[in-house]
Amino acid sequence: MPATTKSAAKSAEELAFIARAFAHESAAIAKLGDAVDNRYTQAVDLIVGCADAGGTVIVSGLGKSGHIGAKISATMASLGITSHAVHPTEAAHGDLGRFRKNDLAICLSHSGETAELIGLASILRQDKLPIIAITRGAVNGKESSLQRIATVTLEALVTDEAGDGDYLAPTTSTTAALAIGDALALAVARRRSFTNEDFHARHPGGTLGSLLKPVSELIRHHAGKNLPIANENATVAHALEEASKVKRRPGALLITNGSGILTGIFTDSDLRRLVLRNADELQCPLASVMSKGPKTLTIDALASEAVAMFREYRSDEIPIVDAANKPIGLLDVQDLIAMKLVEDD
Repeated sequence: MPATTKSAAKSAEELAFIARAFAHESAAIAKLGDAVDNRYTQAVDLIVGCADAGGTVIVSGLGKSGHIGAKISATMASLGITSHAVHPTEAAHGDLGRFRKNDLAICLSHSGETAELIGLASILRQDKLPIIAITRGAVNGKESSLQRIATVTLEALVTDEAGDGDYLAPTTSTTAALAIGDALALAVARRRSFTNEDFHARHPGGTLGSLLKPVSELIRHHAGKNLPIANENATVAHALEEASKVKRRPGALLITNGSGILTGIFTDSDLRRLVLRNADELQCPLASVMSKGPKTLTIDALASEAVAMFREYRSDEIPIVDAANKPIGLLDVQDLIAMKLVEDD
């Protein structure tokens, strides 16, 4: 077999292996969905009770489970649930002081027999702290040590890892545990009516924070200040003359009717096309050349909505209006590019 043919066959085999790994982990997540029962409600009840009492959800696991636990803890914190991760070994050397009477523990161990974690869970059980265990579940009908200690156990239902059975590294089991933790965090946030505004308060920085800002914080062009507003019956030439009096104006005019209601938009691109087509149209009323019924956002819309509108309609300017559809400002795509919310093509 030629070398190129062998290489192609090897590549195809490798891609098939990767696809099977994805399928294996996907099937595990689907299996979790099919097995949801009242134990999840119990777990959500415990976490909500802990949060409402001013307690902390402390997450612990060893090795890969510890890394997954840290991510679950971070997700909970971002959703308004006070949480932090504790290493089970460090707990035995002073970190038990982090636990208080109103706290709750989430313990992760695929086997349910991790010695360091069992030791921690046993101490917490004696102190009457609720414990949510995330494990693979009973094997041959026999519960693990962690299951017997826990207040409620959520089973990952994973019997083998991805990799065609040739690899023991935690893969599917940690994916399933992470999915369980994410589902719990989201369910608790939903129960506690956690909103996007609450989320933004905890994510003021970075792209997430920017996407959750109201457009009122993003717009640079405001009606009555540096945003030209023209009546639809005015000629193009007259409207442009008036607009020229505005310093640092945007690349568009907003057009209104006699009641001040937004009826259209006329951009610099529209002007270039008009002049190239027929310069005499500068004497036409704006109503005959403007883009009618432009897509708009209200002043309380979020930046994420502006990004979605830009991507869907490729609009470089988005009028911002009040409840009566009267223009308040104009959001320019350059404002979103400057915040790195969209890319400059």
